[in-house]
Amino acid sequence: MDNEMIEFDIGLGSGGGDDDGVDMDDEEMVDSPTHITTSGGGGAGTSSELYLPEGDLLDLEPYEGMEFESEEAAKAFYNSYARRVGFSTRVSSSRRSRRDGAIIQRQFVCAKEGFRNLNEKRTKDREIKRPRTITRVGCKASLSVKMQDSGKWVVSGFVREHNHELVPPDQVHCLRSHRQISGPAKTLIDTLQAAGMGPRRIMSALIKEYGGISKVGFTEVDCRNYMRNNRQRSLEGDIQLVLDYLRQMHAENPNFFYAVQGDEDQSMSNVFWADPKARLNYTYFGDTVTFDTTYRSNRYRLPFAPFTGINHHGHPVLFGCAFLINESEASFVWLFNTWLVAMSGRPPVSITTDHDAVIRSAITQVFPETRHRFCKWHIFKKCQEKLSHVFLKHPNFEADFHKCVNLTELIEEFESCWLSLLDRYDLRDHEWLQTIYSARRQWVPVYLRDTFFAEMSITQRSDSMNSYFDGYVNASTNLSQFFKLYEKALESRNEKEVKADYDTMNAAPILKTPSPMEKQASELYTRKLFVRFQEELVGTLTFMASKAEDDGEVITYQVSKFGEDHKAYYVKFNVLEMRATCSCQMFEFSGLLCRHILAVFRVTNVLTLPSHYILKRWTRNAKSSVILEERTSDVYTNYLESHTVRYNTLRHEVFKFVDEGAKALETYDVAMGALQVAAKKLSHATKNEGKTGMANGRVKGNLATDGSRANCTTDDLERCSGQHLSEDDMDRRIRELTNELESANRKCEVYRANLLSVLKDIEDHKQQLSIKVQNIKISMKDGL
Repeated sequence: MDNEMIEFDIGLGSGGGDDDGVDMDDEEMVDSPTHITTSGGGGAGTSSELYLPEGDLLDLEPYEGMEFESEEAAKAFYNSYARRVGFSTRVSSSRRSRRDGAIIQRQFVCAKEGFRNLNEKRTKDREIKRPRTITRVGCKASLSVKMQDSGKWVVSGFVREHNHELVPPDQVHCLRSHRQISGPAKTLIDTLQAAGMGPRRIMSALIKEYGGISKVGFTEVDCRNYMRNNRQRSLEGDIQLVLDYLRQMHAENPNFFYAVQGDEDQSMSNVFWADPKARLNYTYFGDTVTFDTTYRSNRYRLPFAPFTGINHHGHPVLFGCAFLINESEASFVWLFNTWLVAMSGRPPVSITTDHDAVIRSAITQVFPETRHRFCKWHIFKKCQEKLSHVFLKHPNFEADFHKCVNLTELIEEFESCWLSLLDRYDLRDHEWLQTIYSARRQWVPVYLRDTFFAEMSITQRSDSMNSYFDGYVNASTNLSQFFKLYEKALESRNEKEVKADYDTMNAAPILKTPSPMEKQASELYTRKLFVRFQEELVGTLTFMASKAEDDGEVITYQVSKFGEDHKAYYVKFNVLEMRATCSCQMFEFSGLLCRHILAVFRVTNVLTLPSHYILKRWTRNAKSSVILEERTSDVYTNYLESHTVRYNTLRHEVFKFVDEGAKALETYDVAMGALQVAAKKLSHATKNEGKTGMANGRVKGNLATDGSRANCTTDDLERCSGQHLSEDDMDRRIRELTNELESANRKCEVYRANLLSVLKDIEDHKQQLSIKVQNIKISMKDGL
């Protein structure tokens, strides 16, 4: 023993007793033995003969003194024997020579040898949610081999008996050491993977090809792992193409942003990029963002993740792209921070992603103030997988599930409906449903309506998820093909936006009502957004709004269809501020007013949309550089709005006055007397309109009471008149100067309106020229 040393892998548990074996689960055995030598007798010292495992010799059982040409031959033979008998093997321990460190002894054991060594430090402070199945039962079955001076290996010990049941032949292919993907199988997998097939369909093809799962020799998990490693090897070769492309684009335009996590020279790194147009688009439409990770799924071969949003036509618009080779939490944190730098450090109001705990944690760290939403339709799709047995057994479950999620108007209503759904289909203990319920505030619409997501309807499908590159990037796309298809997608999306701009500028929509509000909206919104607004406006004709409560400042209206009071919406309207909120929260969610608020505007004589309800991101000038273009129609709209405010304020006060005055005969007499006095004063004020006086907080008229124009400053009043002025004369002069100032202000407003109108015309003309240039480019390209 002086020239030998024992080698163990102390990281894994041993079987105990005299056995020096260690757990080496990750070492897999080869499919078939190579050359094998067996001795003619039972002892090590007897003569030996060379045998090959052919024909009946494959049924040999190991015995002491059996010789092999190499350690690998011994390992292969024992694994072949284990497959025939029905157990899995692994390498347990080895002994090395002290002279040269060469292995001179090996022990191969049953995979169920020993017991699991629980690491107390790892498990002491945390609860294991999903403990692994116990697979070690202390089995003593083993084969020990030693290297002879001749270089051959001889069996020095063999234990046949197992303390557990053996696996029948039709299940032996599931054992770890016997799951091997042969060369022909690898070739077939490579071919089918290149054609875009997933592991499940590939396994079906292999089972059909080989005549059964037991003859395939491996499981779907092995196929999936092999395909994943294939993708990794392919990406390692192609990632340099990505870096070369990004460097070239940055050299051509310094505003092209790209970043690589770690060292650019590393072959495997996460990569992010955003072209100048994507960065500019974010300044216009970066209020809501979708981070689309669906391309990481088995449907695709690319670890591709684009950032997208919604433009003023309701089309998806790109904010940047990433290739995620490493999908750890640290990688997502790096990616979100990098993207934020590229977008000038301005986080979005809201972000939508797939339901992923790692992404959720990264967003919490990088975007703590941003509202995070899980894509509802991905959850519905997952629901079909997790609850397939329920879908088959209960055909009405899917409709009930969608109704519970999409059509509940109040949080309390959703909670009640959810519990009722679980009870009706006996799903209270379903683990996946419990998981998504705990995250309900991040995907159920009733919890998200108070945040802007740029969607036209609470219940519609989100068009931003998994749509920007649909039709271009598909299951068979590899990295070397990607950028050609990427550029085609960008070009196509740009052409669609140009066409939508052209249609908006050159095709006036058909108005369906005589409402000034509809005409106003048709001139402001893009074509698609106006059609959506028009639907809401026309929808008000079927709704009735009645006053439910009045607290002095805010009036609450109940809005419902005729005969459907049980399905009422409640609109709170502040008359003085011209602000309204609806219980449906459509404006907060989509940026367009709902039919319920518009119905209240109709009954309160609000003739045009107040400016704070017109989001620039939905207008035809969303990308305009003219900052003040929204005030070009102020002269007209200010009159309408100020008249409406005056009308509603007076009516509000009169109703209160009438209510108080009608309570008793005494109060009635007082009220009538006050009305008569007020009527006389109002008549006098009407006759003097256009002369000195105040109206809506402003002095009307611009002439002095004697008909002369005021032309003095307050400091020179006495000098101008040539005599000492009385207090009444001073007041009169001040009023004259005030009138003059008001007149100048009005002229300035007119000049301002005219100037802004000219600027708007210039901007529209510039936009039309841009569209024509784009169309000419497209036609020239088609001609070539």
